[in-house]
Amino acid sequence: MPVIVIGADTPVGDAIVDLVLPSAAEVRAFVSDGQRARDLRDSSVKVALGDVSDPSHVEAAALNCFCAVLVVEAATDGRERAFAADPQAVIEGWAGAIRNAGVQRAIWVAGEGSRLPLPRPVPEVATVTVGRYIEGAAREVAELEGVHQLPD
Repeated sequence: MPVIVIGADTPVGDAIVDLVLPSAAEVRAFVSDGQRARDLRDSSVKVALGDVSDPSHVEAAALNCFCAVLVVEAATDGRERAFAADPQAVIEGWAGAIRNAGVQRAIWVAGEGSRLPLPRPVPEVATVTVGRYIEGAAREVAELEGVHQLPD
Protein backbone atom coordinates (compact mmCIF):
# COMPACT_ATOMS: atom_id res chain seq x y z
CA MET A 1 0.00 0.00 0.00
CA PRO A 2 1.30 3.50 -0.77
CA VAL A 3 3.20 5.37 1.95
CA ILE A 4 4.01 9.09 1.88
CA VAL A 5 6.80 10.66 3.91
CA ILE A 6 6.16 14.35 4.44
CA GLY A 7 9.53 15.89 5.23
CA ALA A 8 11.53 13.25 3.41
CA ASP A 9 14.29 15.83 2.93
CA THR A 10 15.10 15.86 6.66
CA PRO A 11 17.71 13.45 8.07
CA VAL A 12 15.10 11.24 9.74
CA GLY A 13 12.78 11.43 6.71
CA ASP A 14 15.65 10.30 4.50
CA ALA A 15 16.38 7.35 6.82
CA ILE A 16 12.70 6.37 6.85
CA VAL A 17 12.48 6.38 3.05
CA ASP A 18 15.61 4.21 2.85
CA LEU A 19 14.14 1.58 5.20
CA VAL A 20 10.58 1.54 3.83
CA LEU A 21 11.43 1.72 0.11
CA PRO A 22 12.53 -1.89 -0.40
CA SER A 23 9.29 -3.39 0.96
CA ALA A 24 6.53 -0.85 0.27
CA ALA A 25 4.47 -1.15 -2.88
CA GLU A 26 4.90 2.57 -3.46
CA VAL A 27 6.79 5.26 -1.56
CA ARG A 28 6.02 8.92 -2.07
CA ALA A 29 8.02 11.79 -0.69
CA PHE A 30 6.98 15.38 -0.07
CA VAL A 31 10.02 17.64 -0.06
CA SER A 32 10.94 21.29 -0.51
CA ASP A 33 14.56 20.70 -1.58
CA GLY A 34 14.97 20.38 -5.36
CA GLN A 35 18.23 18.41 -5.21
CA ARG A 36 16.76 15.93 -2.75
CA ALA A 37 13.73 15.57 -5.05
CA ARG A 38 16.03 14.59 -7.95
CA ASP A 39 17.92 12.10 -5.77
CA LEU A 40 14.69 10.48 -4.57
CA ARG A 41 13.31 10.21 -8.11
CA ASP A 42 16.50 8.36 -9.08
CA SER A 43 15.65 5.85 -6.32
CA SER A 44 12.17 5.21 -7.82
CA VAL A 45 10.35 7.29 -5.23
CA LYS A 46 7.38 9.35 -6.41
CA VAL A 47 8.16 12.92 -5.39
CA ALA A 48 6.09 16.02 -4.74
CA LEU A 49 8.18 19.17 -4.53
CA GLY A 50 6.61 22.17 -2.83
CA ASP A 51 5.96 24.27 0.24
CA VAL A 52 5.28 22.04 3.26
CA SER A 53 2.80 24.62 4.56
CA ASP A 54 0.50 24.29 1.52
CA PRO A 55 -2.18 21.81 2.66
CA SER A 56 -3.73 21.49 -0.79
CA HIS A 57 -0.40 20.35 -2.23
CA VAL A 58 0.16 17.91 0.65
CA GLU A 59 -3.38 16.55 0.16
CA ALA A 60 -2.84 15.98 -3.56
CA ALA A 61 0.45 14.18 -2.89
CA ALA A 62 -1.14 11.95 -0.22
CA LEU A 63 -4.21 10.99 -2.24
CA ASN A 64 -4.83 7.22 -2.07
CA CYS A 65 -1.96 6.61 0.36
CA PHE A 66 -2.64 4.20 3.20
CA CYS A 67 -0.04 5.69 5.55
CA ALA A 68 1.41 9.17 6.01
CA VAL A 69 4.65 9.63 7.92
CA LEU A 70 4.73 13.24 9.10
CA VAL A 71 8.20 14.48 10.08
CA VAL A 72 7.61 17.40 12.45
CA GLU A 73 11.12 18.77 11.82
CA ALA A 74 9.97 19.83 8.33
CA ALA A 75 7.35 22.07 9.97
CA THR A 76 9.76 23.60 12.46
CA ASP A 77 13.09 24.03 10.64
CA GLY A 78 14.17 27.05 8.62
CA ARG A 79 12.51 26.21 5.32
CA GLU A 80 10.07 28.63 3.72
CA ARG A 81 6.47 28.36 4.86
CA ALA A 82 4.35 30.77 2.81
CA PHE A 83 0.93 29.29 3.66
CA ALA A 84 1.13 29.12 7.47
CA ALA A 85 2.08 31.59 10.18
CA ASP A 86 3.80 29.10 12.47
CA PRO A 87 4.78 25.43 12.83
CA GLN A 88 1.53 24.51 14.61
CA ALA A 89 -0.45 25.84 11.63
CA VAL A 90 1.69 23.68 9.32
CA ILE A 91 0.96 20.59 11.42
CA GLU A 92 -2.76 21.35 11.51
CA GLY A 93 -2.67 21.78 7.73
CA TRP A 94 -1.01 18.38 7.32
CA ALA A 95 -3.65 16.78 9.55
CA GLY A 96 -6.49 18.17 7.47
CA ALA A 97 -4.72 17.31 4.22
CA ILE A 98 -4.16 13.63 5.03
CA ARG A 99 -7.69 13.27 6.42
CA ASN A 100 -9.11 14.74 3.18
CA ALA A 101 -6.82 12.50 1.11
CA GLY A 102 -8.28 9.36 2.71
CA VAL A 103 -5.14 8.30 4.60
CA GLN A 104 -5.84 5.54 7.15
CA ARG A 105 -2.67 5.62 9.28
CA ALA A 106 -0.63 8.60 10.47
CA ILE A 107 2.79 8.26 12.05
CA TRP A 108 4.05 11.49 13.61
CA VAL A 109 7.84 11.65 13.95
CA ALA A 110 8.94 14.32 16.43
CA GLY A 111 12.10 15.24 18.31
CA GLU A 112 12.40 14.61 22.03
CA GLY A 113 11.99 18.29 22.85
CA SER A 114 8.99 18.92 20.61
CA ARG A 115 6.13 20.49 22.50
CA LEU A 116 3.77 20.92 19.58
CA PRO A 117 0.40 19.22 20.04
CA LEU A 118 0.01 16.52 17.39
CA PRO A 119 -3.56 16.04 16.15
CA ARG A 120 -5.32 12.72 15.57
CA PRO A 121 -6.51 13.27 11.99
CA VAL A 122 -7.27 9.64 11.15
CA PRO A 123 -8.38 6.59 13.16
CA GLU A 124 -4.94 4.99 13.42
CA VAL A 125 -2.25 7.30 14.81
CA ALA A 126 1.20 6.59 16.26
CA THR A 127 3.97 8.87 17.46
CA VAL A 128 7.67 8.08 17.18
CA THR A 129 10.21 10.12 19.10
CA VAL A 130 13.53 10.92 17.49
CA GLY A 131 16.29 10.67 20.05
CA ARG A 132 20.03 10.74 19.54
CA TYR A 133 19.92 8.02 16.91
CA ILE A 134 17.91 8.85 13.80
CA GLU A 135 18.18 5.27 12.60
CA GLY A 136 16.32 4.06 15.69
CA ALA A 137 13.34 6.27 14.92
CA ALA A 138 13.43 5.22 11.26
CA ARG A 139 13.45 1.55 12.28
CA GLU A 140 10.48 2.13 14.59
CA VAL A 141 8.51 3.74 11.74
CA ALA A 142 9.44 0.87 9.42
CA GLU A 143 8.25 -1.66 11.99
CA LEU A 144 4.95 0.22 12.44
CA GLU A 145 4.58 0.17 8.68
CA GLY A 146 5.04 -3.60 8.60
CA VAL A 147 8.58 -3.86 7.25
CA HIS A 148 9.70 -7.21 8.65
CA GLN A 149 13.15 -7.66 7.18
CA LEU A 150 15.20 -4.69 8.30
CA PRO A 151 18.92 -4.53 7.55
CA ASP A 152 21.26 -5.00 10.50
